[in-house]
Amino acid sequence: MLKLLNKIWTFYIEGFRDMPNYGKRVWTIIIIKLIIMFAILKVFFFQDFLSSKGKTDKEKSEYVSKQLITIKK
Repeated sequence: MLKLLNKIWTFYIEGFRDMPNYGKRVWTIIIIKLIIMFAILKVFFFQDFLSSKGKTDKEKSEYVSKQLITIKK
């Protein structure tokens, strides 16, 4: 198992080393975009809203079910 993981790791490292400069730039841009999407946007736009509506899971689920019932009417 360890030998297989080592082969996979070596495959990716050698592939990245032999990659042309434009490929490395593209991967850098992709990594920066992922960091922005998952780190920064999560902090500012996807805050834990339900934590302010209840402490336990039951209280949170009751809040959600009440909201769904009032929306349908």
